[in-house]
Amino acid sequence: MTDPAARAAELRSLLHHHIYRYYVLDDPEISDGEYDDLLRELQAIEAEHPELVTPDSPTQQIGAPISEAFSPVTHRERMFSLDNVETFEGLEAWRDRIVRLLDHEPEAYACELKIDGLAISLTYEAGHLIRGATRGDGVTGEDITANVRTIRDIPHVLLGDPPPVIEVRGEIYMPVSAFKELNERQAVEGKPPYVNPRNTAAGSVRQKDPAVTAARKLSLWAYQIGYIEGGPSLETHTERMSWLAEMGLPINPENRTVETIEQVEEYVRVAEAGRHERDYETDGIVIKVDSLADQDVLGSTAKSPRWAIAYKLPPEEKTTKLLDIKINVGRTGAVTPYAVLEPVFVGGATVTHTTLHNESDLHRRNVRPGDTVIVRRAGDVIPEIVGPVLSMRPPGLPEWHMPKTCPFCGSPIVVPEGETKAKCTGGYACPSRLREYLAYFAGRGAMDIEGLGYKTVDLLLSEGIIHDPADVFTLKPEDLLGREGWGETSVSKLLAAIDDAKDREVARLITGLGIDHVGGTIARTLARRFGSIDALMAADEEDISAIGGIGPEIAGSVVSWFAADENRRLIEKFRAAGVRMADPVTRDESSDLLDGVSVVITGSLDGYSRSEAKAAVEDRGGKVTGSVSRKTTAVVAGASPGSKLAKAIDLGVPVLDEEGFERLLAEGPSAIGN
Repeated sequence: MTDPAARAAELRSLLHHHIYRYYVLDDPEISDGEYDDLLRELQAIEAEHPELVTPDSPTQQIGAPISEAFSPVTHRERMFSLDNVETFEGLEAWRDRIVRLLDHEPEAYACELKIDGLAISLTYEAGHLIRGATRGDGVTGEDITANVRTIRDIPHVLLGDPPPVIEVRGEIYMPVSAFKELNERQAVEGKPPYVNPRNTAAGSVRQKDPAVTAARKLSLWAYQIGYIEGGPSLETHTERMSWLAEMGLPINPENRTVETIEQVEEYVRVAEAGRHERDYETDGIVIKVDSLADQDVLGSTAKSPRWAIAYKLPPEEKTTKLLDIKINVGRTGAVTPYAVLEPVFVGGATVTHTTLHNESDLHRRNVRPGDTVIVRRAGDVIPEIVGPVLSMRPPGLPEWHMPKTCPFCGSPIVVPEGETKAKCTGGYACPSRLREYLAYFAGRGAMDIEGLGYKTVDLLLSEGIIHDPADVFTLKPEDLLGREGWGETSVSKLLAAIDDAKDREVARLITGLGIDHVGGTIARTLARRFGSIDALMAADEEDISAIGGIGPEIAGSVVSWFAADENRRLIEKFRAAGVRMADPVTRDESSDLLDGVSVVITGSLDGYSRSEAKAAVEDRGGKVTGSVSRKTTAVVAGASPGSKLAKAIDLGVPVLDEEGFERLLAEGPSAIGN
């Protein structure tokens, strides 16, 4: 008799091969029926011998076990977003910047369709898929491995001779044909249709039932290597993509490598002309400098690689009826008008509301309630009203004007001198403003209080339990116990999260205060300079504007905020509630220690996470970058360093181990070489 283990291994190998032929090469060697026969035979063997089931078996690609929750995943290398251009002039300006930085014209450009889907990171070790993660915030994503395993054209095992570790970036998308079939089923079942393929694809992988993902017929195009250990010595992005294809990863057949910017522009024209002919949605074209050496030299900004650009295709436009104009009061008191529209499907989404920015902008666009208006999804993301169809305007249609009083609190609405944005003068007595402020204060970018979202904020406000952010820290179990949805477990979790938030670093509290023009980056700068709320509160405009990167407008906003009696009372309430008012170490003593220092971190450190190491450098005025160049001050190499270590050695950049890194943090640049 045939050995079951040997036959199972043979079937897995055959099925992986045929998946590659069918989904990657579009050149199957067997029929669907023959493929199904092989799959059924493997299923029968695994049913009789459960010990032979492996995580990478093709039988595990459909109907994988339900995942209880998504765990956070820290990417080995940051997943960046791309800068955008919308014209050939913008594209040529990008090329000119590249030439100035390189001091030569790139030899080639890689052109790829920008897929309208969900960015994904796939990690393989010894050729086996071990993790799939969303991009998240670029540093930390969500572990969606169980769902990724159900997508049939994502290989569980790489072909050929894969490297020890490789992280591949790609885009998960729903084919247009699959999207249409899904909505046809929704209609038959009397269910509402899904809005667009992109959101449906994202929702299909960011939910907890892999069976749902499996049923959605999702696909993937791989477009980048994010991290690699070992592998062949390749010199271009194009070579890397060919290598990925040889290992069984699906690469878009419309990728092209060209030599001049004029050829790039021709690729854009052809891609745009065929935009609606493909079985997947695209929202632009990605152009990359092909040389990997040139990419390393160009490096990245804080958010985007300099060596790549996204050419955004023109947005689609539709007309619809402007039913009404209403206003919203935000956390700073800013009053923003928004349009209520007759629902219109444009740019892949149904639009019912859109912002009108301010009254001046509204009048500039010359739109009035009752108009037929042109609606555009700018960049295929943000819906906006372009203007009215004047020939369809009813006679005598009146202009819209900002109300004189706030509909939420009855306070006067004014436009401060020198500003264009109207504001509600009701302060935090305005329920709309207070609601937005509290949700912002508790959000991830500020105090990060898990469980304190809009629904909970609405409950606390409607019952009069809290009146400002400081009241959050005095909540008691009896304030919530017994209310709908609030048992002992949920109350304990919320109060524990609130207690944890009391000890957040000062930068988060500064962010959460909601001072005009002060976001997370400025808040961290202020916290590094002053170290405590009291020191910041005592600073004048000259002290603050003297800090690099902070101008007089921000300085004036900070001083004005702390000068207000109601805000000083709020600070004292925070203090009385036990909220941290100062960081443990006075940061201004070392905030300039690494001024002008540029550090690259590769590999894992025993004493620091990647984010902790980055923060330690930035707290001392230095910068952490993602690529090594001759301008790099030092490379910190931990365990299992990547190719950046070899690049540092080639360029003669100093390399520090963890002990050397700690000396750098303590002594500054003088520690390098000691």
